[in-house]
Amino acid sequence: MAAIAIVIVSHSKQLALGVRELAAQMVQGQVSIAVAAGIEDPENPLGTDPIQVYEAIASVFSDDGVLVLMDLGSALLSAEMAIEFLPEAQQQKVYLCEAPLVEGAIAAVVAAAAGRDIHQVMAEARGALLAKATQLGVSPLSVVTDNIEAINPEFPTKEIRLIVSNRLGLHARPAAQFVGTAARFQSQILVQNLTRNTGLVRGDSINQVTTLGVRQGHELVITATGSDADEALAALQALFANNFGEDNLALNSPPAFHHQVTPATHGELSGIAASAGVAIARVVHYQPTHITITEYHVDDPESEWQRVQAAIHTARQEIQAVFSQASLQIGDTEAAIFDAQLLFLEDPVLLEAAYGRISDHHINAEAAWQAVVDEVATSYRTLEDSYLQERVDDVVDVGQRVLRLLAGNLPANLHFDEPAILVATDLTPSDTARLDPTKVLGICTTSGSATSHSAIIARTLGIPAVLGVDAQVLHLADGTLMALDGESGKAWVEPESHILDLLAAKQSAWQTAQQEARATAHQPAITRDGRQVKVFANIGSINDVQVAVASGAEGVGLLRTEFLYLDRTSAPTEEEQLEVYQAIAQILDNRPLIIRTLDVGGDKPLPYLRVGFPEANPFLGWRGIRFCLDRVDLFKTQLRAILRASVGHQIKIMLPMIATLGEVRAAKVILGEVQTELNQAGISFDAAMKVGIMVEVPSAVAIADQLAAEVDFFSIGTNDLSQYVMASDRTNPRVANLADALHPAVLRMVQQTIQAAHAAGISVGLCGELAADTLATPILLGLGLDELSVNPQSIPGVKQAIARLSIVESEAIVASALQQDSAVHVRELISTSVIPPA
Repeated sequence: MAAIAIVIVSHSKQLALGVRELAAQMVQGQVSIAVAAGIEDPENPLGTDPIQVYEAIASVFSDDGVLVLMDLGSALLSAEMAIEFLPEAQQQKVYLCEAPLVEGAIAAVVAAAAGRDIHQVMAEARGALLAKATQLGVSPLSVVTDNIEAINPEFPTKEIRLIVSNRLGLHARPAAQFVGTAARFQSQILVQNLTRNTGLVRGDSINQVTTLGVRQGHELVITATGSDADEALAALQALFANNFGEDNLALNSPPAFHHQVTPATHGELSGIAASAGVAIARVVHYQPTHITITEYHVDDPESEWQRVQAAIHTARQEIQAVFSQASLQIGDTEAAIFDAQLLFLEDPVLLEAAYGRISDHHINAEAAWQAVVDEVATSYRTLEDSYLQERVDDVVDVGQRVLRLLAGNLPANLHFDEPAILVATDLTPSDTARLDPTKVLGICTTSGSATSHSAIIARTLGIPAVLGVDAQVLHLADGTLMALDGESGKAWVEPESHILDLLAAKQSAWQTAQQEARATAHQPAITRDGRQVKVFANIGSINDVQVAVASGAEGVGLLRTEFLYLDRTSAPTEEEQLEVYQAIAQILDNRPLIIRTLDVGGDKPLPYLRVGFPEANPFLGWRGIRFCLDRVDLFKTQLRAILRASVGHQIKIMLPMIATLGEVRAAKVILGEVQTELNQAGISFDAAMKVGIMVEVPSAVAIADQLAAEVDFFSIGTNDLSQYVMASDRTNPRVANLADALHPAVLRMVQQTIQAAHAAGISVGLCGELAADTLATPILLGLGLDELSVNPQSIPGVKQAIARLSIVESEAIVASALQQDSAVHVRELISTSVIPPA
């Protein structure tokens, strides 16, 4: 007898028995079929009983799976309730299926008798109406082919079915990875959410994929038709196998208490707790510029389409700049939110719709674009899934950006002179990513939610936020004193002294708790077998260094000096830089400070420092040390400031993007000239200051032994090294997943660099995002790194991870990892290795 069992739940006992008889005859008793139908009431026998359903499931239970088919209304409720009575281990093996009762039962038992697994049996049941619909000449609801091109008959269609396991399903970032991967292949990729019985949609459309409403546990079918169908499906399957690189315990999940909104007392506003912390400051209103669109007839549609394309091109550059700045402030993981926005601008369905409106209706670019964006936003809002409904914020955000460019408007000003609490109707993810936590002490809006991307960014930036408060807050005058508690979701306008005292006490208590939690982070990171690994911080501002020291940083392994050059019309002076470097060194209190010289170009353009030509390949262009060696005036100014700041501090210089020995030698000559000038002027500096380089270009790895003879230390930048080794732009969502620092090709480069450094007697650290990934910690220890440099918030977790490991077991993991054939298999290896729990 087939192992998979079927349970039929119906209001009518006679109907259920008839269906069972028909189904049983189809398979000659090879499948166990139980019935739970009707109720024990002679006068009103129609109904369902959860206990009866439970008993039916239990009577035929199989570890291979039980498929439950139901008719109407309470049958579904009874089935759901019945599952709750089962032991937890058995609950996972019971599947409720929305397929039609009669056709579904027949298809299911035939599939079960044929030895299909539970997911195949369920899919057969769901597709049971297809034959009938075809016979009657009706297009079944389960097959929707809008915007799907004709399948090429030359190639057979390949198919995979899989269950989605990552916690939030295909939300914006995984959807961006999915679409980016699908778009790499020639084959036509189609995807269907079997769990929600959706139609087939194009795999290269960010909006169509996202609006499938895919959540954890949903079953998808993905088909590929074309010459590279097998490769395409293998690549997509790898994404799911790796949970799209996400930890299922999301780092920035909303506070568990955010839904508890208590009634407001006098002078108090209640809202949604979106980002913990207390803020007390004056109110400043933020009102984004409203763009008024007028539709009008145009005689030259092609010219209007050119305007749309030009605006999209500029919007793409702007979003890439936001992504780059956000990476500095909140890390690559959260900044990847903007990957989905980039894909939105490339969505073929969206672009075709916009072009169609302009060419068919002869309307202006603004009106056509607005109409198409509104349609997409509406499709998100109508989803049943509240989490996916919130992705409309990203659609509107990027849509408004293009509209602003079409209308010729300037971006809104979000720079405040004094610390304040920002009050607004809402904030877009782009707006939030631009906020300075030292000036925006809190956020209070009349809309939004704790799971919005804006809220996620606020939590990452450490800005307390209360969302969804009463609209009366919008009428407050700028300068009004406000207090807010991002943990309880409350705000106070002109709070009384006792409220201020309570909040100040809470703020103090929270800070004390944080200090206690971080107490162990202030201890050295020592493995179980006694090896100490230094844990430094990557920082990009004075505020960052304060957080770093409080988090247990043993120094700064990377000071990104680009922040000094951003949001200006000219480069910072020597005195401006000196003041900042000294302030950071002072906070570090004699801990090491590695200052990376200016690293612009690539994904970090500075308009006032550019020459008048665009670069087709900026990542392979005029960036890092190449720029500084060409602009000796700027380079000398920075070197003078660093040298002057070095007196009495442990400051080191680090040169970025080194590809040749000549670059190092040229930079050292310029450094020598600056030292001579300072000596002649009688200005003090640390004459023994160490000079190191970033190893982030494959050529630097290849000549690491020669470079090690020229410098005092190496720092491996795995973000850039990964993209150069794998020839994939990490800011391009279509290929970004290839630039994985855990790929064996990248790990071998890291190993080669470390071996060359140690052979020359110099230290080597790693300051890429990989260092903050505690899954990678055993790999980094096993490779022999002397220090790790991570974002400040990650320091306690990295130190804990180091303390749980031994060098011996880490080296064993590395030996195996270097022999794997993909980053996915490296991750699987680490996950299955025996590592003591925290």
